[in-house]
Amino acid sequence: MNNKILWLTTYFVVLIWSGINPKDQFTWFLEVLPAIIALPILFFTFKIFKLTTLSYGLILLHCIILMVGGHYTYAEVPLFDWVAEVTNKGRNNYDKLGHLAQGFVPAMLAREVFIRLNVIKESYWRPFLICCFVLALSAFYELIEWWVAVGTGEGAEAFLGTQGYIWDTQSDMLMALLGGILALVTLSRYQDRQIVALKNE
Repeated sequence: MNNKILWLTTYFVVLIWSGINPKDQFTWFLEVLPAIIALPILFFTFKIFKLTTLSYGLILLHCIILMVGGHYTYAEVPLFDWVAEVTNKGRNNYDKLGHLAQGFVPAMLAREVFIRLNVIKESYWRPFLICCFVLALSAFYELIEWWVAVGTGEGAEAFLGTQGYIWDTQSDMLMALLGGILALVTLSRYQDRQIVALKNE
């Protein structure tokens, strides 16, 4: 099956599943909105700036994480409820997986753009600036959560997903930073090979 068809099929199957009887309709909309916005952006940029297969795969993975979180709300994803019970932790940590992905995926996207557009000529500066970008993106998302909470009141409680943890915002940004570092350490060489292969197409 064509990679593009497989990508789109997976995206829409999970999106439709996610939207069927979600835990809270408003929370679902807030959580999946970034995934919905990503689709037209990827569509319109496909011909003018086609990304590597790795990047498209990571974007899809991130979209799925958002859709699952939207369906159940981040505080009530069943698998992570089970993990909390097994480990005797009172908190469902699915949101931490989401924030890890929020650093992991953008780090690889930023790295690809930096390399292919020669944004940063000195390669040794790249990891540091990518981590700065990831932290800035994470902080901006936390600001968005705050603005939504102020604007909608209690309706955004499930969207915030703090679960009474006072350091939730700081730990979310830490997870994004760790995700970015993990991505750079594990996938940089693989991404380099894909970039070379993309240039040779």
